[in-house]
Amino acid sequence: MGRPFMKIAACRNQSWFVCASFLLWFLLLCVYHSQFMVGKNLIALLGNHNPDIADNVAKDSGSVDSVSLPKEITESSSTKLRDEGHHINVVFNDRSGDFNLRTKDVFGIQEHGIENFGQHSVSKKELEPHDHNDQARDLIENEAQSDKNLVESVDPEEHIDERVESNSDSCLGKYIYVHDIPSKFYKDLLQKCGSLSNWTNMCDFASNSGLGPHLPNFERVYSNTGWFSTNQFLLEVIFHNRMKQYNCLTKDSSQASAIFVPYYAGLDVARYLWGSNMFMRDSGSLEIVKWLREKPEWNKMWGRDHFMVAGRITWDFRRWTDTDSEWGNKLMLLPESKNMTMLTIESSPWNSNDFAIPYPTYFHPSKDNEVFQWQNRMRRQRRRILFSFAGGPRPNLQSSIRNEIIDQCRDARRKCKLLECTSGPDKCHKPVFVMKMFQGSVFCLQPPGDSLTRRSIFDSILAGCIPVFFHPGSAYVQYLWHLPRDYTKYSVFIPAFDIKNGRVSIERILQRIPRQKVVEMREEVIKLIPKVIYADPSSRLETLEDAFDIVVKGVLERVDTIRRDMREGKNTSFDYAEKVSWKYNLFGTVEEHEWDPFLERGQM
Repeated sequence: MGRPFMKIAACRNQSWFVCASFLLWFLLLCVYHSQFMVGKNLIALLGNHNPDIADNVAKDSGSVDSVSLPKEITESSSTKLRDEGHHINVVFNDRSGDFNLRTKDVFGIQEHGIENFGQHSVSKKELEPHDHNDQARDLIENEAQSDKNLVESVDPEEHIDERVESNSDSCLGKYIYVHDIPSKFYKDLLQKCGSLSNWTNMCDFASNSGLGPHLPNFERVYSNTGWFSTNQFLLEVIFHNRMKQYNCLTKDSSQASAIFVPYYAGLDVARYLWGSNMFMRDSGSLEIVKWLREKPEWNKMWGRDHFMVAGRITWDFRRWTDTDSEWGNKLMLLPESKNMTMLTIESSPWNSNDFAIPYPTYFHPSKDNEVFQWQNRMRRQRRRILFSFAGGPRPNLQSSIRNEIIDQCRDARRKCKLLECTSGPDKCHKPVFVMKMFQGSVFCLQPPGDSLTRRSIFDSILAGCIPVFFHPGSAYVQYLWHLPRDYTKYSVFIPAFDIKNGRVSIERILQRIPRQKVVEMREEVIKLIPKVIYADPSSRLETLEDAFDIVVKGVLERVDTIRRDMREGKNTSFDYAEKVSWKYNLFGTVEEHEWDPFLERGQM
């Protein structure tokens, strides 16, 4: 009897043990399954129970749940991932407890499961407990390893070549080579600045890269920065220093699209314009072209890809006869110079190898914002004077209309302001008086003086004053790269013949212009300001093109046209008489034009 009872008792004990074990496993399974239902953190789910990790799984059952990275990782790494275009999602299946990590990155990797995800998958080390810094470091290391593996799949030399090609593309067709000419043609001239002029000490004007000394602003005529007492004949120095900042300079002349010759032709000849014989005046010009001829770069296009700035008017370089009594030297008439692109502050309408570029003004900004602020100030400027004139009479020039203009200005009384210039010290030579008058005027009269052009044209544009021209050679046939072809948008034209004959009144003509038209013209003038100023060579403008940038673009386009014609075997000489080159450059034709009487050879 004892044995069966013992058997029954043992069976009962075994049944309770099995039931208890089953119940325990059931409870564990419920606890395990409940982690999917109550929204535990992904890291806790996988065994890391760090309570500081605050990123939660969304509670939207049966849908795709996104997981955020820990805060420290976000701050140190997610910016990098976001910038590079990575996007990481963790996908749950609440019913099965399975999860799948998916990614899409900038390298074109498709969506992957955890088993074959590759470098962007969650590694075993990432699933183990560790502190936040370790998490951030591991994530960054994995990211770097991924980038390394991707880079190793491409030839590194190929990437270097691509970068060089990319840089080259940005300068393709824009490279400029600067000739390393002897210092006596430029640097030595500045060191002897005291001998550059018989009347003016040019040493002060040569300071600040040719901009001259800073202008004081006691009367608040200028803006706070960027204003200098700039001499109109120092453009060569300013241009050269701007060229040193050019983005596409090259030391390989074979790569260059154009070649710059930094010869200070104007400063050189200025020493000998008065009281010297023609041999002294010609010496520098003859030496520089001889030096150029002997260089291998010259033989490539026989100088047609060379360009030079001569910071005086063209007539200082066009002496037609070899006599001491004739003015200037013959730089522009030398065969070598005729092949080059010659840039001057006033060109010859009757010759094809020189191009006019703006006179330097007093404003040389170093930042775009300085230009914008000045333009806005000129838009708001109150202008109480109808028209004004800064200049003096020219009694020795029969064709000059300056006497008539001065008389009309005086007759207009309060409607015209006159800043009369004499041979001695006067207000005309002080920028503050000129700029103040122009800023208060609606129109600024710009008649020819000793030559067709004058610096005052660009001073008036800088002041937002609408220029009034009396000769097409003063601007319209000159500054083709910088001023609009449609001159009626920004200026008024009154024929000099009508002024000379007393047939018209300047005051009446200007008063008849509708107010809205005046507003539109002034806005066009103000828009021209960046195009006619030379930025400070010590810095660079970011978005604006200044006069220098426009000149370089014009030169490169001209040289490219000549090079293409030479390559195609075309004749690079002109098929029209050079004396009508002004007409062809402006209108593209040599047909008869209403300006012909103004531009007959010798008619100033």
